[in-house]
Amino acid sequence: MEGLGMIEMDRRRFVKRSALGVLGVALGARISEAAIGPDKRPNILFIMSDDHTSQAISAYGGRLARVCPTPNIDRLAREGMLFENCFVTNSICTPSRSAIMTGKYSHKNGVYKFTALDQSQPTLPKIMQRAGYHTSLIGKYHLYSNPVGLDYFSVLPGQGDYHNPEFIRKGDEHPSGWVGRGKRTAYQGHSSDVIADQALEYLKNRRPEDKPFLFFCHFKAPHDTWEYAGRYRDFLEDAEIPEPPNLFDDYEGRSDMLREQLQYIGSDWGDHTNFEEDTEHLKGQARKKKQYQLYIKKYLRCVKGVDDNVGRILDYLDESGLAENTIVMYTGDQGFFLGEHGLYDKRIMYEEALRMPFLVRWPRQIKPGATSNGMILNVDFAPTIMAAAGVQTPAEMQGRSFLPLLKGNQPSDWRTSMYYRYYYSHFHTEPHYGVRTYRHKLIYFDRIKQWELYDLRMDPREMNNVYGDPEYQRVVKELKRELKRLQRELDDDPADIGDKPGLGALASNH
Repeated sequence: MEGLGMIEMDRRRFVKRSALGVLGVALGARISEAAIGPDKRPNILFIMSDDHTSQAISAYGGRLARVCPTPNIDRLAREGMLFENCFVTNSICTPSRSAIMTGKYSHKNGVYKFTALDQSQPTLPKIMQRAGYHTSLIGKYHLYSNPVGLDYFSVLPGQGDYHNPEFIRKGDEHPSGWVGRGKRTAYQGHSSDVIADQALEYLKNRRPEDKPFLFFCHFKAPHDTWEYAGRYRDFLEDAEIPEPPNLFDDYEGRSDMLREQLQYIGSDWGDHTNFEEDTEHLKGQARKKKQYQLYIKKYLRCVKGVDDNVGRILDYLDESGLAENTIVMYTGDQGFFLGEHGLYDKRIMYEEALRMPFLVRWPRQIKPGATSNGMILNVDFAPTIMAAAGVQTPAEMQGRSFLPLLKGNQPSDWRTSMYYRYYYSHFHTEPHYGVRTYRHKLIYFDRIKQWELYDLRMDPREMNNVYGDPEYQRVVKELKRELKRLQRELDDDPADIGDKPGLGALASNH
């Protein structure tokens, strides 16, 4: 395989420790009675790719399933459970990753946009480490502050490079607290291959065999600028990728946000999708069609690389016997537009950016081929992982364990609505917040004071804003009440525009 990376086998293995060793109760972590004696608690492998949306996972059955199947990721659906309604609470990379690590919304964990995570607060790695788990993270980290609570890490600095990437490893941190300033080690190859190589080396050689592990394996792909491995150059070359039905959305009847934002395919923002040299001879819809084809093929070639490497990891779990007692979770850090509404990137509270893929395999606990339509959020991941390990969740975490859903039981009081908030950063995409139920979605663009309402049953592509429709005024009133209720429950002040991030001990100027 191309780019196997420079794995240094002379690194000392971690000293084995007794499973009855330090199972600290700091941070409120407590171990269930089942963990006493030989430690049979499940291993947890949390695999996350950057910007990998459910439309590009064939198990979800979207328009791309036939042209670009993802058979290895699909294994988790076939052998476990697929969640149909998993949502992000703030659809950009660093805030979502912070929500996953803390179990809290942006306004509570202090990361509204692209700022450092305050590591002094309770986080999933710290709690699991002190509960006796061996904790590690390999790949994209993107939280700016030095990792805390990890027994081992090898992380990309910031976004990292697609080809011949550099990593900052445990022990090479910078005393300033900023992870990007740490000592870097270069690897040869494509980032997806290198990350999988390091993941396999961790599973084979770095983890202590007498302790359960919590292992975060985070791929950089398929984040822009979609630089795929050379072996995929001809993949999809002669294919005509299906277009979304609303590729040429004219934004009629919607808020001014859509006309002002720069996330549209063909935008000059970052030159990601305009492909000027390849399309300068074309105009109008013909040009946009070509731009879409060039964009989506680059994206899907990166997805192909992720799927192949997920297959390598799953194969090793099977071959080594680890699979039987390992929970494997797969997700993207948010959704992503693949031409829907003529857009790319995320941020906007439309379905394609709001919805996260989430698939879980847990042998003997999850029925193979199961699905759940229960509404889960990225703030729920930490409480769920902790519950599966028999560890108590700190009261300040706002998420809720969906362990009952994994076992096929949806509690009668399970949520029927979710709260979303995006804070202004770039792309000229207006800040907004809103509420989504199983049927409706209400969005308020607070800076321009405009509303959008969608009936998701009648209008799943969100083309018809019915906020001003007389037939929906009762729905508008109900959803506004629910929006205020969620803001009160989550203690979010609409006047908080995210300009005062909580950095902890780190200085703001880095």
